[in-house]
Amino acid sequence: MAFQKAVKGTALIGGGAIATVFGLSQFSQYRNKHGALVQVQAAEGAPVRKDHLPTREQQILALQTSGEFDVLVIGGGATGCGCALDAATRGLKTALLERDDFSSGTSSRSTKLIHGGVRYLQKAIMKLDFEQYRMVKEALEERARLLQSAPHLSAPLPIMLPIYKWWQLPYYWVGIKLYDLVAGSQCLKSSYVLTKSRALELFPMLRKDKLVGAIVYYDGALSLCLFRVHVVWVWG
Repeated sequence: MAFQKAVKGTALIGGGAIATVFGLSQFSQYRNKHGALVQVQAAEGAPVRKDHLPTREQQILALQTSGEFDVLVIGGGATGCGCALDAATRGLKTALLERDDFSSGTSSRSTKLIHGGVRYLQKAIMKLDFEQYRMVKEALEERARLLQSAPHLSAPLPIMLPIYKWWQLPYYWVGIKLYDLVAGSQCLKSSYVLTKSRALELFPMLRKDKLVGAIVYYDGALSLCLFRVHVVWVWG
């Protein structure tokens, strides 16, 4: 009975999920392909170098002297930067306003994951809650749509769950495989098990004491704003 309670009480979340950052390389590739920063006029009439990020004063001046914009985005977080970049790639003259540093607010504290919800699937199974299952199914479909329609803003992300108890290995493995199964044909990549030695080889900073192994599964993540984004305020 105690074992069953322990199993039911264990949420399908692994401590220390480690994310690979894709955004920096993808944004650099986009900037190299479509051109660097736009050339705006500074206070003395000298053009800002395209390979150098303008100062705040120069960008404010550019906003004041560049005429009308097609799109004005207020807020330079994950959503704002994504909207501004999407508008700019569509050829729209776009301005982005941010009172602080880019991604310094809510976006700096979020996971940026585009996921179906492993924990929600656990609740759906444990409580036989069909609505929770439908929510996970719908979220996985949305994940697939976003990864397909906006590959410059999102990418598959491997997440590793360290396992420290033997009974948790088959328990988590079954749960993650069910997550893959619910995703169906939209599964990003099949989950798999890592041995203790392989997990420590990849991440030597893991706590070695009683480590049994690890499970790796895939979800989506925003490429933009997984790092401190350096974007110019004015496109077009």
